[in-house]
Amino acid sequence: MTSEEILAQFGPRESMEYDVVIVGGGPAGLATAIRLKQLKADANIVVLEKGSEPGAHILSGAVMDPRALTELLPNWQELGAPLNQPVTGDDVLFLSETGSTRTPDWLVPRNFHNHGCYVISLSDVVKWLAQQAEGLGIEIFPGFAAAEVLYDEQGRVKGVATGNMGLGKDGEPTDHFQLGMELLGKYTIFAEGARGHLGKQLLAKYKLTEGKDTQTFAIGIKELWEIPANKAQPGKVVHTAGWPMEGDTFGGGFLYHLADNKVTLGFVIGLDYDNPYLSPFEEMQRWKTHPAIRAHIEGGKRIGYGARAINNGTPQALPKTVFPGGALIGCDAGYLNAARIKGSHAAIKSGMLCAEALAPALEAGRALDELAAYPEAFEKSWLNEELQQTRNFKLWFKKGKTTGQLMAGIEQWLLPKIGIASPPWTLHNHKADNTALRPAAECAPIAYPKPDGKLTFDRLSSVFISNTNHEENQPAHLTLKSDAVPVQVNLAKYAGPESRYCPAGVYEFVPNEAGGGERLQINAQNCVHCKTCDIKDPTQNIVWVTPEGGGGPNYAGM
Repeated sequence: MTSEEILAQFGPRESMEYDVVIVGGGPAGLATAIRLKQLKADANIVVLEKGSEPGAHILSGAVMDPRALTELLPNWQELGAPLNQPVTGDDVLFLSETGSTRTPDWLVPRNFHNHGCYVISLSDVVKWLAQQAEGLGIEIFPGFAAAEVLYDEQGRVKGVATGNMGLGKDGEPTDHFQLGMELLGKYTIFAEGARGHLGKQLLAKYKLTEGKDTQTFAIGIKELWEIPANKAQPGKVVHTAGWPMEGDTFGGGFLYHLADNKVTLGFVIGLDYDNPYLSPFEEMQRWKTHPAIRAHIEGGKRIGYGARAINNGTPQALPKTVFPGGALIGCDAGYLNAARIKGSHAAIKSGMLCAEALAPALEAGRALDELAAYPEAFEKSWLNEELQQTRNFKLWFKKGKTTGQLMAGIEQWLLPKIGIASPPWTLHNHKADNTALRPAAECAPIAYPKPDGKLTFDRLSSVFISNTNHEENQPAHLTLKSDAVPVQVNLAKYAGPESRYCPAGVYEFVPNEAGGGERLQINAQNCVHCKTCDIKDPTQNIVWVTPEGGGGPNYAGM
């Protein structure tokens, strides 16, 4: 049944009215709610979170700059915020296949300076932020996925509808069917993270990217390890460049020592890579075998896994962030400093800026207009100043590894030394990541080593420890515009790249018993909600939509 047919049979939906509806219970959404409540105590606010609890779907490195958190909650230490491990040292390594060269401290560019920052679990920080929000009287609805944007007669956003529950694989209501609910607000704020499902629709409807650069993304693949006590170096931060990436592919590793003999590590690869045989998951596994990385974790035990798409954070590609009735914040807009590999402070600050525009708008009784004060405040903020300083970082690497390293050194080390805060030039990009793949016939296949089950692993065992779960008898949330394209185009021309760029084994080409050849099998229950397929699919035939609320990964300590 179509959505219209379901509504005709089971509708109308129940509705609840609020001053502000916030879609996404990550750092940006929760910061918006908390700051607005600080400014306007009687504001009626609801936060929708598609994960089973706040923090369940949150994945980040993470080294956190506490600047924005200190502005939001100056007494965060007294309140027990889980920022417990200060950074104690930075290593920036350039890897060859077997060796490594450490950058002398005096040569480390400013974007890799982490003094004053903390090694954290962002999922734990988000859980704590949710507790602070609830303490202020903010309603949080976990396990409810916003599936549809609602508009009024003038085409202004008036709220969202949550997804229907209890639909079978065929889209028909089962005995457990429950109609979604409408949450209506004077303003609706979208904080879904990178490549937000509803945010993508809003960008198109209101033409928010006109005149802007094309936004690009990377995939980050992360593991959490428990290591022997004699290997623990609490607060040690390691970043790597070079091997196993080829010179024309942007990528690098991170490894951070937490307290309690834990290490969080991962690999980031730009989704503008051109070889369809490349597998980001396998590259991350291969990177762990390097002596410089193996030394930190060998003899330990892997206890967590996850993956997430990441904005590349160029302010040139920031969309217009406001539209009638709402706004985009955090990574739904693209506020991330890719050069610093940090987004949580930017998410919190953007949420605060939005809240500071919301409060007077609500006080004045205005509703469903554009919050022009929000982007105006961003232009004057330290966040904009910070992003401008690193605006070319990712774009230089699109010109090759050598050029990227040279220009990163000039812009992030030399210019600040001579008193120039931001580069006096600006690069631009108008090429989407999905257009970057070359035909498989032009590329060399990559032979990846088999996992050993101790240091390196396969996808399925990885998904298992991400605690990912979806109700099996529900419509697949990974949809195809055309069932024919995966075989006729993606497999024929690009050797089926979806079977490699997905870090969770969702896409498999299997024998087609009915008509010979192969067909695409979608194992939607494996999906960790990284959004890579929605970004990298060369034909943009895959569309990620929200599954039933509460489904997906359930990250702990990630």
